[in-house]
Amino acid sequence: MADFRQPEPVGAGSIRYVPIDSEAAYRAVASRDARFDGHFITAVRTTGIYCRPSCPAVRPKRENVDFYPTAAAAQSAGFRACRRCLPDAVPGSPEWNLRADLAARSMRLISDGVVERDGIPGLARRLGYSERHLARVLTAELGAAPLALARAHRAHSARLLIESTDLPFSDIAFASGFASIRQFNDTVRAVFATTPSQLRTAAARHKRPAPTPGRITLRLPFRPPMDSAGLLTFLAARAVPGVEEVTEGGYARTLRLAHGPATARLTPNPEHVECSLWLADLRDLGSAVSRLRRLLDLDADPAACDELLAGDPALAASVAATPGIRLPGAVDGSEVVLRALLGQQVSVAAARTALTRLVTELGEPLQTPDGSLTRLFPTPEAIAAHAGELLTGPRRRTDTVLSVSAALANGSLTVDVGRDPEELRTELEALPGVGPWTAGYVVMRVLGMTDVLLTGDLALRKGAAALGLPSDVDGLTERAAAWRPWRSYAGMHLWRAAAIAPPLTRRTT
Repeated sequence: MADFRQPEPVGAGSIRYVPIDSEAAYRAVASRDARFDGHFITAVRTTGIYCRPSCPAVRPKRENVDFYPTAAAAQSAGFRACRRCLPDAVPGSPEWNLRADLAARSMRLISDGVVERDGIPGLARRLGYSERHLARVLTAELGAAPLALARAHRAHSARLLIESTDLPFSDIAFASGFASIRQFNDTVRAVFATTPSQLRTAAARHKRPAPTPGRITLRLPFRPPMDSAGLLTFLAARAVPGVEEVTEGGYARTLRLAHGPATARLTPNPEHVECSLWLADLRDLGSAVSRLRRLLDLDADPAACDELLAGDPALAASVAATPGIRLPGAVDGSEVVLRALLGQQVSVAAARTALTRLVTELGEPLQTPDGSLTRLFPTPEAIAAHAGELLTGPRRRTDTVLSVSAALANGSLTVDVGRDPEELRTELEALPGVGPWTAGYVVMRVLGMTDVLLTGDLALRKGAAALGLPSDVDGLTERAAAWRPWRSYAGMHLWRAAAIAPPLTRRTT
């Protein structure tokens, strides 16, 4: 975390943010430090351009520079994006996972394409506030109103399609969420100070691979280092055939999106993840990219996390051996809930067997399979209606799966990136058969919460003992207070230590 916007613990589960320190931000710009890309935007008044902190252009004078928390704020102030450093092509801010307030929840939903699907009224309804109050909070916190933030998201999606496909601009305009070709052209000119044709011509000079018909190939940036091997190992142990595939160098899966199914193939590289997407409907591009970034935790701030955790002598060796450890996220909230329920009190392998049976019987087949990717994960409706005939094991667990699936199906339980973590945790624990471990696991993976430590997890406590840490709940909780706000990542280190130690009969999902 940059020193100009440090989180400060102020009580259990809360984080307070100090305003951007412009002098610290300018030092980052002067050193062209790429670690701060995505943390803030640099806007130069004399040129009318905004950049990422690491932009290679001539360093601007301090008196000519303003700093903004988001690209949308810079755009609202009349600045246009730098064509040299492409400030929108950077990892997102890690704040949206560190924070649980209205601004962070709004940003997660906007990135998921809620405004394009439901408009600003739909966004406000999802968050439980009036449109007026939402606009006031986001303008104060992020420097831009919801519509401006959504406009920046549309512009980013449009640039991706312009540069990575040969689609007509009219198709790109509507796929990106614009209401008209004119609005699309005006926004591209305003944000990038160029035309769509010029953007495509400039991209062609970089000699990227020719687009494959029906597929979109993108580069998803992240802040190195990244423990991609550990991330793939985690996903491989839980991969459900038909829905997921893990190979030596990558991960692939099916996606259920708002306008149709999709498949994604992800290949980690040293400074980006290559993403090959097939979409039934191009309007789902922005949502697909957002969900895949969350799945791989690509907006994380590994330098800040590693620095703090390495300060504990018990964790220092693990951090040195596994720099840039990531917190696996989710592409669908309902899916993670059901995976967690089926993983209660059983091994990872047993949970995977049960999930495979459900996918085989209840998962919708893709009309056009993508290699081994043949089915979508079953809907809560299908599981609520038919899983009772397929699941084996304790009746109480089956009843929990059926009742929670019914709640997800009828809308009485909503699990998405816009939820308040404490409210979601409370709602989950109120359901029969759902305990604190399951609720915490869902909150951690679906919302990307960085400060959740599942001290009730047996494997996690075994990993703590292997590292010389307290292995009882109270002792580990007390020791973990020093790991805030990165306790979720500390938990990943503990799970890794448990995997190296002799096997357990019970593992985490």
